[in-house]
Amino acid sequence: MAVKSANGAGGALAGVRVIDLSRVLGGPYCTQILADHGADVLKVEPPQGDETRDWGPPFRDGEAAYFQGVNRNKRSIGLDLAKPAGRDVLLRLLDGADVLVQNFKPGSLEKWGLGHAEVLEKRFPGLIHCHITGFGADGPLGGYPGYDAVIQAMSGMMSVNGSPQSGPVRVGTPMVDMGTGLNAVIAILMALVERQRSGLGQFLDVTLYDSAVGLLHPQAANWLMSGKAPVITGNAHPNIYPYDAFATRTKRVFLAIGNDRQFQRLCAAIGAPALGQDPRFRSNADRSVNRADLKAALEAKLVELDGDAICTRLLEEGVPAGPVNAIPEVMTHPHTLHRNMRVGLGDYESTGIAIKMGRTPGGVRLRPPLYGDSSRAALAEAGYSEAEIEALIEEGVLLETRVRA
Repeated sequence: MAVKSANGAGGALAGVRVIDLSRVLGGPYCTQILADHGADVLKVEPPQGDETRDWGPPFRDGEAAYFQGVNRNKRSIGLDLAKPAGRDVLLRLLDGADVLVQNFKPGSLEKWGLGHAEVLEKRFPGLIHCHITGFGADGPLGGYPGYDAVIQAMSGMMSVNGSPQSGPVRVGTPMVDMGTGLNAVIAILMALVERQRSGLGQFLDVTLYDSAVGLLHPQAANWLMSGKAPVITGNAHPNIYPYDAFATRTKRVFLAIGNDRQFQRLCAAIGAPALGQDPRFRSNADRSVNRADLKAALEAKLVELDGDAICTRLLEEGVPAGPVNAIPEVMTHPHTLHRNMRVGLGDYESTGIAIKMGRTPGGVRLRPPLYGDSSRAALAEAGYSEAEIEALIEEGVLLETRVRA
């Protein structure tokens, strides 16, 4: 299958320099978005490298798909920050940088003599420093490590995902990590805008826990108003019906009926106009209360129909509906390709750039970096001589290959 290349020049963030000390997912997802839109992102990796380089299979040329999915358009250097000379190098790299992104455990930079208030803010007053953590530095959970699935559990997200039969279930995609990455991008962009007025950078405190709690809509809003604890509803929406998955003759489909007019059109399209006049189903409140009866009545008609065909017909009539597709179907779907949401660069393939900008589009300029592929070049750009670079490599401060345990 021919996959469109997404080479791009410039971008809305061209000229923005980012030093990326983050690993795993939330931070790298944030910095990939910045890089996709033109920022110069230098990924600073510890001697062992970002551990997601090993999170597979699948692998290609020794690199995991997990790592490659969130690290394109970046350059990599290996740097041992446990050594004083490595921290000196980091300070040189930060000179002239716009943004620092890191997800070390709270207190790590302070332990190394690189605390924001003590050192970085004074030395680099224009620096925007984004710290991504599990729970923040203080409070009852402050300083504890955080991982996506654990935060899904602790934040209540799992409690509203799943079915009465399954019990709480982790959301399949790491929505907490990726939602945190998106929040970090938003925070950085807001700080860049504010810096144009004040001339000053600032510290950004972005946590997985806060991001997860912020995503609890509408369940948190419902509880805050009613005092009734949300219950697991499976695929169904707690406030609207029919807003659920249904069986058809060929595959499951999802109907998202938001108003009475859409419901009338749905009933006509599936050959059950009488359902639209049934007093049990006239309004959303009626349908929500009588959802079990309505689901049975709808599926009795839907099981006679082709899933893709009825979804197409409903969409043409303005009724939100879609087939429950698997990943291979999505990644080969004509609309995915039309929207350039599958992109390639050589033998590298990935999901595309979701934000489409008219005048300054993002693009895929660089494949995900090999470990340390820019170690020498980045230090040369920072003013180091060839002899100084060689000395740092000899001392094990600057690395071009990973140190395997």
